[in-house]
Amino acid sequence: MKKTKEQSQTCKNCIVKRKGHTEEFDEKKVYGSVYAACASAHCEECECEKTADEITKKIKKLIGSKKSIDSAKIREKVESELRKKDEELAFFYEQHLPDLKKL
Repeated sequence: MKKTKEQSQTCKNCIVKRKGHTEEFDEKKVYGSVYAACASAHCEECECEKTADEITKKIKKLIGSKKSIDSAKIREKVESELRKKDEELAFFYEQHLPDLKKL
């Protein structure tokens, strides 16, 4: 759901999406995408949860008190953190993202 300019200004931690609209940061989306990448790499459930929790906390720290941040920066940070753990995790995360070249 797109937000109007007025709604965007009241956003505490706004994420600027590819098409220019903004939405409130939702840590569940980060957690879910990291968990899905781990599960795709056949990690155990507890490892998926642990990795998703760790990276979600790092993303929340990155966003901190910033008024807004590009979604691309968040993706880059998630990929970087996953790559530190395992190249395969980063690969699966990247594969679950929409094809940005088509946009």
